Amino acid sequence: MAHATDELLATDVEAYLRRHEDKSMLRFITCGSVDDGKSTLIGRLLYDAKLVFSDQLAALESDSKKVGTQGGELDFALLVDGLAAEREQGITIDVAYRFFSTEKRKFIVADTPGHEQYTRNMVTGASTADLAVILIDARKGVLTQTRRHSYLVSLLGIRHVVLAINKLDLVDYSQQTFDEIEADYRTFAAQIGLEGDAIRAIPLSALRGDNITELSTSTPWYTGPTLVGYLESVQIADTAGDGPFRLPVQWVNRPNLDFRGFCGQVAGGMIRPGQKIRALPSGQESVVTRIVTADGDLEAAYAGQSVTLTLADEIDVSRGDILAAADAPAEVADQFACHLVWMGGEPMLPGRPYLLKLGTRTVNATLAPPKYKVNVNTLEQTAAKTLELNEIGVANLTLDRPVPFDPYTVNRDTGGFILIDKYTHATVAAGLLHFALRRSHNIHWQAVEVNKTARAATKGQRPAVIWFTGLSGAGKSTIANLVEKKLHDEGFHTYLLDGDNVRHGLNKDLGFTEADRVENIRRIAEVAKLMADAGLIVLTSFISPFRAERQLARDLLDNGEFIEVHVDTPLHVAEARDRKGLYAKARRGELANFTGIDSPYEAPHNPEIHLDASGTTTPESSAEAVVNHLRDAGLLTPAAAETA
Repeated sequence: MAHATDELLATDVEAYLRRHEDKSMLRFITCGSVDDGKSTLIGRLLYDAKLVFSDQLAALESDSKKVGTQGGELDFALLVDGLAAEREQGITIDVAYRFFSTEKRKFIVADTPGHEQYTRNMVTGASTADLAVILIDARKGVLTQTRRHSYLVSLLGIRHVVLAINKLDLVDYSQQTFDEIEADYRTFAAQIGLEGDAIRAIPLSALRGDNITELSTSTPWYTGPTLVGYLESVQIADTAGDGPFRLPVQWVNRPNLDFRGFCGQVAGGMIRPGQKIRALPSGQESVVTRIVTADGDLEAAYAGQSVTLTLADEIDVSRGDILAAADAPAEVADQFACHLVWMGGEPMLPGRPYLLKLGTRTVNATLAPPKYKVNVNTLEQTAAKTLELNEIGVANLTLDRPVPFDPYTVNRDTGGFILIDKYTHATVAAGLLHFALRRSHNIHWQAVEVNKTARAATKGQRPAVIWFTGLSGAGKSTIANLVEKKLHDEGFHTYLLDGDNVRHGLNKDLGFTEADRVENIRRIAEVAKLMADAGLIVLTSFISPFRAERQLARDLLDNGEFIEVHVDTPLHVAEARDRKGLYAKARRGELANFTGIDSPYEAPHNPEIHLDASGTTTPESSAEAVVNHLRDAGLLTPAAAETA
């Protein structure tokens, strides 16, 4: 089955390339339960599209005999399942992308895994898809995994579904079986917003090729299109292209004094020279003067094109900003409601600082405890304090600065984000922004006349936070108390926040789970910041076992104001000093989540002050070392007063 374009390739390569370039592109995924035949279907599509070369075909024939699952016949799944573990188990684990084309269209297909533990892989494949082919084994009907994948498809904004009822040859091509499965699926799909023409049911046998590229004589009762025929003809609404103009700025191009352009890929709508834009989040407006590309200036730029825009005015625009249509700008907010698909091996920790990447902008973010998590198998919403690997939930999100955005349902590029662990740089979650919280627009910073420097100047000192961290029993409180006494004796204004004391009041509602420890330190960090704003020298004595939360405290302060003091004590020494008997209780299993026993302590990598508190020095000498460091760092000299 040679395409006309194949014949053109043999005679006119440039004409072939032009014709191929003009074809529309459809991105789709295959998903469904384990062993429903997803990889076999894609392999069959590649085979029928004449995209399997002779050497690949020879290798397929050999592999089918060795590791195939079709009794020596061609096992088309082997064309897609590339990982050794996939071939050994006969399943899909990772997302496999394949490109192919027909006479009418180009395609990128993602073969996504069916197992529940690979939900994050499936979400990755679906995030850029326009259509989903959901396979169902005709012998089994609609299963739990079918419902789970359908929910994810709906959640990620895919509005076209092919219900591929596969392996119909194993039920004698029964129309009754086909009709019953379609009716069952449509009943469920209506609950998640998929109904009517959004679903196209097609009877298939991927292995035998029934209704893949040609209608099968085995299903005379079916009069609809073949799978390829439907994929070639389905019309996908371009929600981004039809929406208002959006261009997330990737780079500000300034090769010389006479040119300043803003580079990026158009994420929505279109733009022409002469049209007014608004830069967000600043809100400044200007007019587009040129649309520059490597092939020359354009009269218009559309969604998906990478361009450089020049503006009539020298307004403040940097990487991460969005250039938007002035008459339909994106929203700007710093607090949101969002859906999260948790992808990290460690559970979500409310209050922990993460990095959030939204388009070309990266900011600091924290999550509130989930409002609920979704049982994607039953659609039931259940209460949750955290999210584990592959779980999906709804939570509020707070950023450290306002960012421009659109709801995910309006624009995937400006409404979809990922969360990144600040230390491992691993992606821990994918998220969908729904709407800005009302308080994000209603609560604003109140300008004050007297600032931190002025307050500190009246006290004749510089504000600082001295953060003592170490194991329980390391001697933190003893040393911190001595440091405060020395500073007080010299006339400095100080305050000591001690871990045990704070838990009698501000943090009396918190326990000692990992999530509670994160929230404990988050609150202390905010209180310490307020005290530093008052011009005080603040001393904090907390185990503060996690680097991420200590970094959060550091990030709240100006450069040089945060002094991390690691009171370094070996575990056996700290345990021997334990007058409260806490280590003994933890060893007996009577005290859970105790740092150093069954909960980790992450020692600082580069603290400003490292104190060896193993017993070779006295607390007095350690306190003197801290005071000397503060003096050498210039923190004990007065700062000139400045008013806001």
